[in-house]
Amino acid sequence: MTGSIEQGTSQTHGRTHILHFLVRLPKAPHQVWPSLATAEGLAAWFTPADVLQPRLGGTVTLGDLGTGTVTAWDVDRIAEYTVEGGGRIRFHLERDGDTGSALRFTHEFKGEVETEQGWRNRFERLIDSMG
Repeated sequence: MTGSIEQGTSQTHGRTHILHFLVRLPKAPHQVWPSLATAEGLAAWFTPADVLQPRLGGTVTLGDLGTGTVTAWDVDRIAEYTVEGGGRIRFHLERDGDTGSALRFTHEFKGEVETEQGWRNRFERLIDSMG
């Protein structure tokens, strides 16, 4: 199985933007999890995580997005970070077949801080890192 970005949608409600992606990855959820839930993993494909306390209510600092809180945490399944200026970023992992994972991603934010293409580029790097 190779990775793929199968779905990307963008919605706008007033000043709030919501991006959704479905990304299929060639590794099991427990193998993908460190890429979404550790400082080293996030830095490899997304952004430096200067601080990441891996628990509900923990502090997180994501590169130029800002500092905030871990607002959802279910090991090997869900990591959600809400940061000042960067909005809410949610990673939801599910098993996909015998050996793969489906990553359901949501980014909700205000203003023009992100683009669908920016996330597509990041997910391409994530897929490449799973090689």
